[in-house]
Amino acid sequence: MITLKINTRSIIMAALFAALTAIGALITIPIGPVPITLQDMFPMLAGLILGAEIGALSQIVYILIGLIGLPVLAGGTGGINSVFTPSFGYLIGFLLAAFVIGKISGKIKKLTFTKAFLLCIVGMIVIYAVGIPYLYLILNNFLGKKVTIQYAIKVGFVLFIPGDIIKTIIVSIIASNVIPLLKKNGIVKVNS
Repeated sequence: MITLKINTRSIIMAALFAALTAIGALITIPIGPVPITLQDMFPMLAGLILGAEIGALSQIVYILIGLIGLPVLAGGTGGINSVFTPSFGYLIGFLLAAFVIGKISGKIKKLTFTKAFLLCIVGMIVIYAVGIPYLYLILNNFLGKKVTIQYAIKVGFVLFIPGDIIKTIIVSIIASNVIPLLKKNGIVKVNS
């Protein structure tokens, strides 16, 4: 059972990471059905810094703001129709990745660069495990394109590997250096 401890600090931090994810969505390079963005950095950071529940909450807030119509999703889009876009599965993956990363990192006594990097890789696997099948289903069933799963893997994963490795390194550097400072100053109470 998940017990969510919500206080003012948690609300502010969840809102901050929702906003950071939205900002990451504005930096978009369209390369196919799924654009390159900086969004995926922030669910990983949210999980590492805020923990499982509040990290996931930040992504729920982000997704809901997009679904109600604010233009915060990739490329400045939003609205309920976003559910039927090829990239929406990755947003669901963001939510799950933040939760999984937060759950695992909460059991780590001292977060090092290597541990943060491995956790981010796990988070990326979660994002792609949801995003690729969703991409495949939307392309085939809603957009009328008959594509193979190999095509979905190519345009929804393979093209992103170099950038994702760089983003994972950046997140790992930030997390392993910032989390101890945040703990020391009482800003966050998870991880080390």
